[in-house]
Amino acid sequence: MDLFADPIGTRSEDAAVFQSGLGGSSANIAAGLCKFGAEAALVTSVSDDAVGRFCCNQLARFGVKTTHVKAVSGEYRTSLAVYESRTENFQNVIYRNGAADFEVTEADIDAVDLDSFGVLVTTGTVFAAEPSRSAHFHAFEKARVAGIPVIFDIDYRPYSWPSPEIASDVLSRAGAMSDMIVGNDEEFGFMAGRMERGLAKAKELARAGADIVVYKMGEKGAITFAGGQEIRTGIYPVDAVKPNGAGDSFMAGLLASLSESRPLKEAILRGSACASIVVSKPGCAPAMPDSGQLEAFLAQHPGPTEV
Repeated sequence: MDLFADPIGTRSEDAAVFQSGLGGSSANIAAGLCKFGAEAALVTSVSDDAVGRFCCNQLARFGVKTTHVKAVSGEYRTSLAVYESRTENFQNVIYRNGAADFEVTEADIDAVDLDSFGVLVTTGTVFAAEPSRSAHFHAFEKARVAGIPVIFDIDYRPYSWPSPEIASDVLSRAGAMSDMIVGNDEEFGFMAGRMERGLAKAKELARAGADIVVYKMGEKGAITFAGGQEIRTGIYPVDAVKPNGAGDSFMAGLLASLSESRPLKEAILRGSACASIVVSKPGCAPAMPDSGQLEAFLAQHPGPTEV
């Protein structure tokens, strides 16, 4: 659940009003895909309380299937993010004590008929704690047996992990099992053990078997490794009102475009446009564009930066 201070520019500590919205990387990606007319189901756990039900209602509102969203009782809680629509001195306070989404089990994965899906998409946070870690490695293995591509957004969040060393090892293992890997320069650098080796790590993963590796560099654009080629793409500059949500929207736009059989470079650029749209508006899932909004943005924008 996201709470963001209203109006734009307000600091959280000064706010009299907060707007609510769906949040969390996997939920945002699923919502973004559904806005483009794709079908998505989320496999996760939420707390058996009003906040958990809020998230399920929001998922349903966006068209995300919630058959495999499990409510857990006890002290587990659905995570909460409290942030601002501002770029200067931006604050994002994350509450993840006893996070309910870490309670996904191998039995939950086995309850999913993977043969009815086209791809398995996950973010790195699911590997930060047990039983979720084992459950999602189990999901990767099942997807491989079923012949379903595994798409992995590194999405490294230090506060979720017991140590950087464990995170580096586990995320590297997940990357080695993935068909498509998306991350920023810092995330690849972290996986490599040194920030300056991030690009080399991305190239290594591409050589090792990943079909597509997207190395994002913020305002410098992205380098995508696929089929022995390097595809360089720019960004769509906008007046941003916040920094968060861009990566999730990028992933949704990229995957939706690939599902429409668009060329890879075009799909990456459309994902970049989606990222720009989200940072120019308050909220995350609510700010993600649909097809009409994306086409209108592309028609009005002068185009991506040169790289």
